[in-house]
Amino acid sequence: MSQKTKIAGWIAVGALAGALTTVSLQTVARGTLAPLPLEELQQLAAVFGMIKSDYVEPVDEKKLITDAISGMVSSLDPHSQYFDKKSFKEFREGTTGRFVGVGIEITQEDGVIRVVSPIEGAPADRAGLKPGDLITRIDDTAVRGLSLNEAVKRMRGEPGTKVLLTILRKDENRTFPVTITREEIRTQSVKSKLVEPGYAWLRLSQFQDRTVDDFVTKIEDIYKREPNLKGLVLDLRNDPGGLLDAAVAVSAAFLPEGATVVSTNGQIEESKSVYKARPEDYMRRRGADPLKRLPAALKTVPMVVLVNEGSASASEIVAGALQDHKRAIVMGSQTFGKGSVQTVRPLGPDTALKITTARYYTPNGNSIQAKGIVPDIMVDDTAEGSPFAVLRMREADLEKHLTGTQEGKKDPALEKEREAAMKRLEEESRKPAAQRRPPEYGSDKDFPLQQALAKLKGQPVKVSKTLVERKEEPKTE
Repeated sequence: MSQKTKIAGWIAVGALAGALTTVSLQTVARGTLAPLPLEELQQLAAVFGMIKSDYVEPVDEKKLITDAISGMVSSLDPHSQYFDKKSFKEFREGTTGRFVGVGIEITQEDGVIRVVSPIEGAPADRAGLKPGDLITRIDDTAVRGLSLNEAVKRMRGEPGTKVLLTILRKDENRTFPVTITREEIRTQSVKSKLVEPGYAWLRLSQFQDRTVDDFVTKIEDIYKREPNLKGLVLDLRNDPGGLLDAAVAVSAAFLPEGATVVSTNGQIEESKSVYKARPEDYMRRRGADPLKRLPAALKTVPMVVLVNEGSASASEIVAGALQDHKRAIVMGSQTFGKGSVQTVRPLGPDTALKITTARYYTPNGNSIQAKGIVPDIMVDDTAEGSPFAVLRMREADLEKHLTGTQEGKKDPALEKEREAAMKRLEEESRKPAAQRRPPEYGSDKDFPLQQALAKLKGQPVKVSKTLVERKEEPKTE
């Protein structure tokens, strides 16, 4: 199915470090250690010694220890992770929105890599790459047969190094090589536009270090072009999350000062917190509060928040806060359901532990872990429905996921629905790529966006007749 399902990613981000993660700001290692289970540690040491002395071939000691740590952490839940030097570097790149690469958004379709869009001003853009170009080779390696992540890694590298891409441009019926010099790229996690007079669309694709500043700049631009804004659509579809303080800041932009955005609760005292719409809860660096530049009208402009199954973590914090305070109408499909907070604790200069330390709760005290945010109005992906929504992975589908606070009943018809959707996906995959390509978010063919605009105008909305709330499925041991 991997070749038939559209996959997108930023070049050089790879698996998108920080995806499905709300990262808290607690990054100082705790000074106290729990008592150690000596008997079990003796067994661990014995196993280590046996592998070193008896295994069929020599084993690297550091790799054994690293693998043991990784296994211990990964057994906890899907989001806790041990970062070695390489993965920690990638994680930090993902949360800062900076990385070294060529600067293109790509998809994988039927085993080939297609350029969705070059990042404006990035090396790929300056080299003349266009949306729709197919990448057939990376240096001397054929792309067909590579996973998207493998292709991404081959296009990563150090600043100033070169990568040779072989491009197939179908509309010109030619194949040609392009040599691109890698450099540091800054991703844009915020997009906006006036979709029609009086109505704006603002999309957040991830919550990064730069998201709040970019968010404020986009809002300022919207009001500069449309001072009498009648309605705003905040698009959080397929936003996998990111930094907690960025989510609190975006929520604070629309809520009254001091309003509760989210609360967290865990085993240790520092994980018991309430985050409110105030600068001290979303500003990590000293300096001027960027939200002070926002127009006062933003606090009252009518709003719709668009979400789907790909909206997770930090984007669920924002949607839940605006929904609970009745500041916006949430439309779309039920969100991913990741209601846990991960804290990054350094273990050394270039290694760290990302560990789940708390659950988070909406202002009304609801945990959305393994459940998600249920929209006020369910809206399909297209005018024809949401034929593949049941196939999308959610928190409740992940092994070892934390349970929420509510018990749900397993839907006996769910597997049957998935089988039917798989058959439809097989049929869809046989169509030409151009027919399979979904409408671009923010375009006039974006069905959920059109329904959001209709709601803002007081017009009838085409409510889904098939999407229903999906309850948390109890874990089976």
